[in-house]
Amino acid sequence: MRGRATRARTAAGLLLAAATLVTGVTLAPGASAAGSAPTGGSHGLIVRTDKGLLHGTNAEGADQYLGIPYAAPPTGALRWAAPQPAARWKGVRQATSYGGRCAQTASGNGPRIDNEDCLYLNVYTPPGQDRQSRHGRGSGLPVLVMIHGGGLTTGAGDQHDGSLIVTTDHIIVVSINYRLGPFGFLDIPGLGKGKSTGSGNYGLLDQAAALRWVQRNIRSFGGNPSKVTIDGESAGGWSMCALLTSPPARGLFRGVIMQSGSCASQSRATAQTASLAFAKAAGCPDQATAAACLRALPEKTLLDASSSYQPLFTYGGPELPVAPASAVASGHYDHLPVLMGTNHNEGRTFAQGFTGFTQAQAAAFITSLYGASAAPAILAHYPWSSYPSPYTAAYQIGDIWTDSGFLTGIGGCPTQNLAAQFASGTRTYFYQFDDLHAPGLNMDHPGYQWGAGHAMELAYLWPSFNNGYSLYDLFTPAQLELSRQMIRYWGAFVKTGRPSVQGQPYWPRYTSGQLMSLRPGDQSQTISAATFSAEHQCSFWNAG
Repeated sequence: MRGRATRARTAAGLLLAAATLVTGVTLAPGASAAGSAPTGGSHGLIVRTDKGLLHGTNAEGADQYLGIPYAAPPTGALRWAAPQPAARWKGVRQATSYGGRCAQTASGNGPRIDNEDCLYLNVYTPPGQDRQSRHGRGSGLPVLVMIHGGGLTTGAGDQHDGSLIVTTDHIIVVSINYRLGPFGFLDIPGLGKGKSTGSGNYGLLDQAAALRWVQRNIRSFGGNPSKVTIDGESAGGWSMCALLTSPPARGLFRGVIMQSGSCASQSRATAQTASLAFAKAAGCPDQATAAACLRALPEKTLLDASSSYQPLFTYGGPELPVAPASAVASGHYDHLPVLMGTNHNEGRTFAQGFTGFTQAQAAAFITSLYGASAAPAILAHYPWSSYPSPYTAAYQIGDIWTDSGFLTGIGGCPTQNLAAQFASGTRTYFYQFDDLHAPGLNMDHPGYQWGAGHAMELAYLWPSFNNGYSLYDLFTPAQLELSRQMIRYWGAFVKTGRPSVQGQPYWPRYTSGQLMSLRPGDQSQTISAATFSAEHQCSFWNAG
C-alpha cells in the first residue's frame, strides 16, 4: 500500500490506541464471561490425548471438549517464556467448561480478567464422530482453528463456540486462548528466556503451540491433521499474516481465512520503546533493571499499568525474521489458499466517540491525523454535507478511516491491495461483508447507522459472539440466510481450499477481478474489483 493512507498510518504510529481511547471500543467486541459452561447434558464422551483422558459433553448439537490445556500455565518462572508442554494428568479430566481467559482489562470483549493460567483450547466435533478415524492416515474430518481478535489485548476462545459450523459443515472446530497485552508481547532486553523469545512474541508462540497440539491430538477427535485451516478476525487477522510468514509455524496448516485483518507489525526498536514506556508506568523505569523489576511484580500491577499499552507483532527475531507485510510483498510466505475480506464500514465501529463533534472539530481531528497538507483534499472527498445528522462527524471520520485503512491497514483500499498481492502468488478469494443493517454492537447512540462495521460479521459465523446481548437472536430471516451462506462458504473452503457451494452464488478467484459481496437473503453476488475500488475511493488513497 502506498500513497496517502501509508503516510497517514505512519504518522499515527500504526496503532489502534487512539481509536480505542476515543471510542472505548476494542477490536472484536463481545463475549460471555470467562469460565462459563454451555448448557446440555454430558453423555460420557471420552477421548485420549497425549496428556491423558478427557471427558466431554454434548451441547448445541455438537460434542464439545472445553478448557483443554495445550501448554503449561505461563506463570511464575514461565511468565515471558516460550510455551512449555502441559503436564500429564491421571484419570479422566473433565472438559465440560471453558478454561480461564488470559489477563486483560475490561472492554467490549468482557470484564477485566486477573489470570495468567490461560493457555487452553476448545474442540467441537459432530455428535458421535468416529474417534477411530485416527487409525487411517488419510481419514478424518477437516479442521478449522479460530484465533480470536481483540487488538492483542482482549478476547478469548470462548467467544467462538463452533457448534453451528460443526453441525452445518460436518467439520471439526478448535478455538484457543493466547497471552495478551504485556504478558504476550513485551520486548525488553533480558526479559525473554531462550532464543525463540528474543522479540517478545509470546502470544504468537502460543498460537503456534496450539497448532502443534492440534497436529498431535486432533485424530483422537476424528480430525485429520493434514487438513487444518486457520481463521482469524481483526488481531486474529494480523495473526493469519504473521503465521503465514513465520518459519516455526510452517507446515501446521494448509489454508488461511483472514477476516478484517492486515499484515500489521512493528520493528524491534519501536516495540522496545513501547515496552520500556510500559515498564516505567508499571514502576520499573530503569532500563538496566526493568526485566528483573517486572518479573517481581504481581499480575495485578502489570495489568493496572497496561491501559495505554498497545502491542503489535514484532519482527526481527526467529519467529518473524522480516515484517509480514514485506514478506508477502516479496513472495516469502507459505503459498497456501487464502480466503480474506473486509466489512463495508469497518471504521464506523470505532468512530462512535465522535458523535458529538462539530464540523470544525472533525476537520481539526482529520488534520491532526493526516497532516495539514493532506487534510483539505481528504475533507473534499468526504464532504460534511454528504452525511446525515445527528452523528455526522462519526460517519465522516468512520468512512475516512475505513477507506484509508487508517487502523493498521484494516479495511478499504489497503485490504484490496493486500488481496491483490496474495492473488499474484497463491489461490485467493476476496469478499466484502455488505449487510449494511447488521445488528449493532451496542446501543449507546440511538439511531446510529453502523452499516457493516468492524466485527459485525462474527455473529453470522459464531452465534456465541455477543456484546452483552445476543446479536444472532436479532437476525431477520434474510440475515439468517446470509449466516447459513457464510457458514457453508467457510466450510467448503476448509474442506477443499475453495469456497464453492452447490446452490449458492459462484465465488471466483480474485485473479478474475471479481470478489464476493456477502448480502442478506439470497442477494450475495460477485462485484468487480473496480466497483470495490470506487466504493472506497481507492484511486485517491492509492495516489503516490
